[in-house]
Amino acid sequence: MILLSFDTEEFDVPREHGIDISLEEGVCVSVEGTRRILDCLKANGVKATFFCTGNFAQQAPATLRRIIDEGHEVACHGVDHWRPKTDDVLQSKQILEDVTGLPMKGYRQPRMFPVSDEDIQNAGFLYNSSLNPAFIPGRYMHLTTPRTWFMQGDVMQIPASVTPLLRFPLFWLSLHNLPQWLYHAMVRRVLRHDGYFVTYFHPWEFYDLQAHSEYRMPFIIRHHSGWEMVNRLDRLVKMLKNRGEEFITYAEFVQRKHPVR
Repeated sequence: MILLSFDTEEFDVPREHGIDISLEEGVCVSVEGTRRILDCLKANGVKATFFCTGNFAQQAPATLRRIIDEGHEVACHGVDHWRPKTDDVLQSKQILEDVTGLPMKGYRQPRMFPVSDEDIQNAGFLYNSSLNPAFIPGRYMHLTTPRTWFMQGDVMQIPASVTPLLRFPLFWLSLHNLPQWLYHAMVRRVLRHDGYFVTYFHPWEFYDLQAHSEYRMPFIIRHHSGWEMVNRLDRLVKMLKNRGEEFITYAEFVQRKHPVR
């Protein structure tokens, strides 16, 4: 089983490097990236989960409608990606449900940072996917946390996939910068070991970042961005489909592993 997801937020990475970018511009970048992602998924006939911020949902409702109409899941990703607040868990759920007219079942904290388990449960979420169980300097030190799904009260925790033993992260930066054959080999290793694979990307990775020097993106982010990243995603999906792997949403995964009574 493949749990493919996209953190569908307003593009704010330039702010991490001292460059101001408006909400409107950040949303436009991510709308274009999401369009390219959806075209790729539609061409391959696979489903994914889109974790959306409240900002993105309110600014780009037509994009959310396309996500839903093409059979994908929408889940919550906070409200403002740049300035997370303590009440974002519940507020993001309210915003997304208002925009989509659908119940929100899952949550992912912006930048995979810690989030209150109590808040997640009180908001009525079925799952939380805010854990990257790896060591990434300046971001995560989660080498002692479970690396596969587990229950936290009534909520399923769905960590991003890392390789067994060494816990090498197989998230977005890895597909950008590793030789694709090596990334594919590590994905297959996880599938043999765990029986499923969880990964995530961002729409702005599929935007032509190399053509925008004003964003001052580090090489590891702009490397293979834009259409090159679309092609990398396409090759990854085709490799997994050729293996007979099934692409399911996170909500479907929860229902299969821990049916709601």
